[in-house]
This record gives sequence, C-alpha cells and structure tokens, in this order.
Amino acid sequence: MMTQLLGQVRDAVEAAIVLQRRGLVDVCRPLDAISASRGLRRYGSLGGLVGHVASRYGDAPALTDEDGTLSFADLEAISNGLARGLAGRGIGAGAVIGLLARNHRALLLSLFAAGKIGARVVLLNTGFAAPQLADVCRREKVTAVIADDEYRDLIDILPCEVDRIGWSGVSGLAALAAGRSTAPLPAPASVGGMVLLTSGTTGTPKGAPRNKVSPLQSAQLLDRIPWPSGGAYHIAAPMFHATGLATCSLGLALGNRVVLARRFDPEDTLASIEHHRVGALIVVPTMLTRILDLGPDILARYDTSSLRVVFAAGSALSPDLCRRTMDVFGDVLYNLYGSTEVAVAAVATPSELRSAPGTVGRPPVGCTLAAYDEKRRRITEPGRSGTLFVSSSLSFGGYTDGGNKETVDGLLSSGDTGHFDENGLWFVDGRDDDMIVSGGENVFPLEVENLLAGHPAVVETSVVGVDDAEFGKRLCAFVVRRPGVDLGADEVKNYVRAGLARHKVPRDVVFVEVLPRNETGKVLKAQLQRELS
Repeated sequence: MMTQLLGQVRDAVEAAIVLQRRGLVDVCRPLDAISASRGLRRYGSLGGLVGHVASRYGDAPALTDEDGTLSFADLEAISNGLARGLAGRGIGAGAVIGLLARNHRALLLSLFAAGKIGARVVLLNTGFAAPQLADVCRREKVTAVIADDEYRDLIDILPCEVDRIGWSGVSGLAALAAGRSTAPLPAPASVGGMVLLTSGTTGTPKGAPRNKVSPLQSAQLLDRIPWPSGGAYHIAAPMFHATGLATCSLGLALGNRVVLARRFDPEDTLASIEHHRVGALIVVPTMLTRILDLGPDILARYDTSSLRVVFAAGSALSPDLCRRTMDVFGDVLYNLYGSTEVAVAAVATPSELRSAPGTVGRPPVGCTLAAYDEKRRRITEPGRSGTLFVSSSLSFGGYTDGGNKETVDGLLSSGDTGHFDENGLWFVDGRDDDMIVSGGENVFPLEVENLLAGHPAVVETSVVGVDDAEFGKRLCAFVVRRPGVDLGADEVKNYVRAGLARHKVPRDVVFVEVLPRNETGKVLKAQLQRELS
C-alpha cells in the first residue's frame, strides 16, 4: 500500500512538472490553477474548461468553423445560455444526452452546456447505421438527442419519449439559447461526465465512461509532444472520438484557435494550414495518406511551414507513411498509441520515427506499457512478442454494460500484441484476434500490410486471415492499386516473399477500388472476409 501511495505521489509531482514546462499551468499565477480546479470539480472536464479559458484568454479567437469565429468569452456566454435552454426543457443532472454531430461549434457548445447542468453526454458515431444507434441509445438510457440536421431520418427511429434537439444544427441551438441569461450557472447537484464509444469494427460499440478528469492527467498528452500555444490547431480527426476531443480541449487550454470542418477534404486542410498558420494538425492515418496522395504539385501550392506538430492516432501508422509524412512536412510527426479504454499508452517522437519508422515510441509520464506471454508472465527480452497491457490514470473502470477487459498486475489489456526493441522502443505487431496460425506458424497481418504499404504501386492494403483446409488459415491481401499502374497478384506475392518469411506470403490477392473503413479510419476487416465467403 505504501509503495503504491509513493508511486502515485511521484506520478503527480512529475505530471505537475510537465504541466508547468508545457505552459498549461503557471506557478507564478496560482489563482489560475485554483480557479481551473474549482471549475472542473463543479462542472466536469469540459463544462469547467470553458469557464477557465474564457477568464484566461477572453476575447482572443477560440473557434473557427464554416459559420465564422467565436472568442473564448463567446464560448462561455453562449454555452451558459444554451445550458439554461436545456434546463428549460427539463434536462438537468441525471439526464443522458446523445450527441450526434460532426466537427463544428454546436458539438463543443453542447458539451460545455451539458457539463454546466450536470447531464451525462454519450458521443455518438456519425457513421452509425440505424440499428447501432438504437442499440447504443437504449443501452446508455439516452433521454435526449442533440443532432445535426442531416441525421433527422436516422433519429426518427428512436422512441417518441426521447427529446430531439437541434434539428436545424447551429441555428436550432441558437434558438434554444436565445433570450437566456449568459451569466455563470450554479453548480449542478452532480457532475454528469461523458461516455466515449469504442471504435471497434464489428458489432455495437461499447461505452467507456469518463466521469472525472484531473488536470494532472493532461500531462500524458503533453509530456512527449511540444504542443504550440497561442496559435491555431486544425482538428481533422472526428471529435466524437477521444483523439479529436482530447486534442481540441488541450488546444483551447493552451489558448489556441481551434479550426474545425464538418467533413475532411485533403486540399481544404492544406489551405486551412496556410490561411490560419496552423501549428498543430490532428488526423487519423488515413487522412495523412489522402493528403500525401494529392501529389507533389498540389502539396507545393500551400505553405505548411507553420506546422510544429502533426499528431496521428486512431489506427496503425505504417513505416512508409511515417517516412512520407516527414519527407513532406519535416520532423514534426508524433504517433500516439492508445485506445478508448486505456487512453494513452505510448507516444513516438519524430526522432524515434526517423530511427525506427512505425514505432509507437515510449510511455509518457504516468503510463506503463508491458508485454505478457500466454501464461501472463511479463516479457523482459527485446524482440519477443506478447499481449500488451497498459496502466494509465485515464484508464476506465469498466464498460457501461458492466463488462471489462482483462487485467494483469494492475495493467489493462489493450487487445494488441507487440514487443520492444533493444533501445526500449515499442512496436505493435497486430490485434490479438487478427493473428492467424498458418501451418503451425504465427502470422500477424499488420506486418504484411506495413511491407506492402511501401510498394510504389500500392495505395493501401488490408490483409486478413481466411480458412484453409491444408494449413488451417492462410492470408488474403486486399490491395488498392495506384491509378494507371499495372500490378498483378504475382508481383504482390513476390514483393512479400522478398521481404518476409515464406509462410507470410498471401496465398490470395484481391484488387479493390477502396477499402471499407469506419468513421475513425479503421478498416472493416469483417466486411472484407464476408466478401470472400
């Protein structure tokens, strides 16, 4: 017990040092830290954040989207009015709001307002089909839904007792707040918190609650990344998921303008970087691929020299994509490894990605990453693969349906397999459930995918395991070819054969126009496997 307590004290001290070093707190302004802590206790992580940044940055620009720019003070005032509008509809502490919105001001304002009245928010995936939406809203006991207008038909499937708000998008929320006082609200009876949904590619996503967040936990995102302050962030990653929302909150906390677009467009993103002198770009890896695939002529049209951080998370970052990104934008790429459940596990810096493309780096302050074998013994030898387990102060305590993930030595399973090298850098080998045994050999499809990503004629690829009467399982590679390029199945197989062991060569190669993906960029491998059956 004493050892555990000392460890917690050590982590807290180290986290505080990181927050000071990165400028999130200032020891010369202790009242600011006290005010921020008080706001978080009263209104939760987001409801408390907006009041703090409004008092600190005032009329400075805070958010820019298709409807213009709002200051930090605007965010506070409008969200106060909106909170009172929601309360006027009977929504308060204990209510559960489903939020179905793309990246624009209404999403953030709704989150701020919900925190101020103590309502719980479930961030709904904008790629949901009707059955998934209905299942999640029923399981999470959603009592009201705030939705973009484009989802009107989708929301119609919900029971009539679910309150529907914001059919007109921004204008609908403005009408709800119209005429309401913009003064600070009294603290609600209880903090509502939020529920993030897992980004799995099969079935109905699980709910991971985030009820309380300490400012010290921000150190995990700050420790290994020199986030800019007082500039601009372009958040391209969807904010219904942890990557987009966490980095948006961090950007505001550091006094930056956050630039949002409802839909991702690669060339529009480059134009935004140039126009706003963006210092930090937040993406999922597929977005990086689409930007780079615009080609050198289009890339050269835009000045992206303001970039200090290109932050990628949400799915695997191949070695080839690491190299291509840094060759275009310079050594500004940071790769985060984590999940909805374990939050932050490791971060790779540009120097690490240069020396070992594809690495996920090292755990930041307050995090532990370890690999365990089949008997759940901790692996201490470099290069040996095992199941990855993570300890993070942001790790959840269980899904909202009562389920949980496996734990060992106080660490939570990530569901991935990986290893570390002789320099202490970590690598993810693939998902536990993606690994196949072919002819008695363990094969991770991700290793084959990473190799094929480096082929000059390949845009992207996904490798899956399929049943085989002789070997038990075999690999099938789905490949998207570059336009106008002649690439055959034998060339794909020979390319893999030249770089990997024979049992890792795909027996089948299927050429497709595009890979099916969910809203966070993960390939829907189950859909590919169904196409083979």
